[in-house]
Amino acid sequence: MTQPSQGPQQIPVVVLAGFLGSGKTTLLNHLLHHSGGTRIGAIVNDFGAIEIDALAVAGALGDSTVSLGNGCLCCAVDSSELDGYLERLARPGTGIDVIVIEASGLAEPQELVRMLLASELPGIVYGGLVEVVDAAEFDATRTKHPEIDRHLALADLVVVNKLDRAADRERVLGPVRDLAEHAAVVPATYGRIDPGFLFDCRPSEERVGQLSFDDLHHHDDQPGQDPEGHLHTGYDSLSFTSDVPLDPRRLIAFLDRRSEGLYRIKGYVDFGAYDPANRYAVHAVGPFLRFYPERRPGGAPRRTQLVLIGSGIDAAALEKDLRACTSDAPHTADEHGMWGVLRYVRDPEEAA
Repeated sequence: MTQPSQGPQQIPVVVLAGFLGSGKTTLLNHLLHHSGGTRIGAIVNDFGAIEIDALAVAGALGDSTVSLGNGCLCCAVDSSELDGYLERLARPGTGIDVIVIEASGLAEPQELVRMLLASELPGIVYGGLVEVVDAAEFDATRTKHPEIDRHLALADLVVVNKLDRAADRERVLGPVRDLAEHAAVVPATYGRIDPGFLFDCRPSEERVGQLSFDDLHHHDDQPGQDPEGHLHTGYDSLSFTSDVPLDPRRLIAFLDRRSEGLYRIKGYVDFGAYDPANRYAVHAVGPFLRFYPERRPGGAPRRTQLVLIGSGIDAAALEKDLRACTSDAPHTADEHGMWGVLRYVRDPEEAA
């Protein structure tokens, strides 16, 4: 499956949250060691006097910034320093492809998300809130920390971790799905989720143990395999391509009502006569949506290429809905047709 890159050079920033002991650091370490050629900047938001989580991630003690052998960068930081570290990691010279903020187990994820959405740094873009849940301790956690219900409602992706230790899987997954509203809910053990669900993975010979979305159709139906052992369990994806332009009003209507569990949308859109000179890179995670107009490369075909990723999504229905957004009407586009799209385009002066 071809996954078009996101045209603008903006680095997605993913917030990794969850209460103490849920497995955030384990999940982050899994991402760091299964990222292939993707360079990850990790910010560990640990408020203790001794940076235990930073130690677990970086495997070293000393300066608050350490360079890892696999090209990842980890910073132990408190919230007042966040923008400074993001600016540093987003500089072109770092080569960082994605930034993951591991929030403290006692942090308020809503505040971190608010800070990211309010940030004026042109080099970053919000990459979603991932809430990690300890399946074995879910009931006890809700009793001790009732605010977990609110955190789940805010999440774009929920990883139900340690599911192998839960006495009754559905007794955990059912309430989590109810509380998480429109988020994708993904089961996991030992924090093993496919990194491709959170960020684009560069092709690399080092991708040992990682399944890309290209691998999905080659492994799903093999007899004798335990589906719980697959990194991609619970994930679905759709690759959509159209040589017919998309109608901007229809596409915005589709995006406004996008289905439960649809976590990410990325790629390029051709709006035909509505903007003949440009194509539009699109980046959506959970309810967050942004378009980036860019000049069409010389000789490049006029084509829409989108990848949709989620949990429990109906790929056939999504394909049908996207096909309904196409329009090859020969008439000249009306001047107001792009208004819905332009609401989600960042002002160039603001970005500068």
